[in-house]
Amino acid sequence: MSPPVLDIVALRSLTAIADCGGFHRAARTLALSQSAVSQHVRRLEKALGSPVVERDGRGTRFTPEGRRLLEQARRILAVHDEAVRTLLGSEGDTVTVGTTEHAADQFLPRLTAAVQEVRPGCRVRFRIDRSARLVEAVERGSVDVAVYVTEAAATEGTRVGGLPLGWHAVPGWAPPPTPAPVPLVAIEDPCAIRRRAIATLAAHGVPATVVGDAGYLAGVLDIARTGEGVALLAAVGPAPDGLTLYEGLPAVTPIPMSALARPGADPATTEAAFAAVRDLLRPE
Repeated sequence: MSPPVLDIVALRSLTAIADCGGFHRAARTLALSQSAVSQHVRRLEKALGSPVVERDGRGTRFTPEGRRLLEQARRILAVHDEAVRTLLGSEGDTVTVGTTEHAADQFLPRLTAAVQEVRPGCRVRFRIDRSARLVEAVERGSVDVAVYVTEAAATEGTRVGGLPLGWHAVPGWAPPPTPAPVPLVAIEDPCAIRRRAIATLAAHGVPATVVGDAGYLAGVLDIARTGEGVALLAAVGPAPDGLTLYEGLPAVTPIPMSALARPGADPATTEAAFAAVRDLLRPE
């Protein structure tokens, strides 16, 4: 029996569900119907022989198999898109933009609109990855413009503002009584926002412990939706499905964000993209 084939389009829908926080937002970002996105997920589940995404009330939850698939999907898409760019570089006008997972559902539509305003008809491709990898991709030329957490990469780039952060948990969540530590959920190290969460609580004398972590934001959201802990997340746009802002912990200052364009990138495109990000973020 031949091994199953993972469809690239379906993998792109899967990563969009993780990045956007649900089927509806993923469909909107991909300019597809919600039923089409659902069909893509079912196609992947049929290929693997196990569920990858489950409904959780009004939200969604990745199964353990789904989280493993998501990690591999990001790698597959990154290699695929870079290969297409290299092999078909003359195929029309294409711009690849990259962001971290944090607030990707807010960054990507704005970056797309900004790029297409100065380059009508341009096709925009996306890459979502960790900050250091995005910088490496820009420097290799496989990503045209990237937005990332400044302190998470060796290259500072151009400062474009601060990403607001807020504590998020299931509705009605409350930390255990003192002196028990606050249970945190976070992206696994290295993660600048994880460090910011721990440092902020420590500075206010609030004991904390990480009760769950994951390699990607989707896993953090899944754990937080169980009610096991609170997560420090980007606080722009609506809260992720199933979570709400929790204001019972010390406020966290916005984390600096940077943007970087590949060498030789079109100056008008670069400036339009940078301006779009500044409009979303708070000035530092």
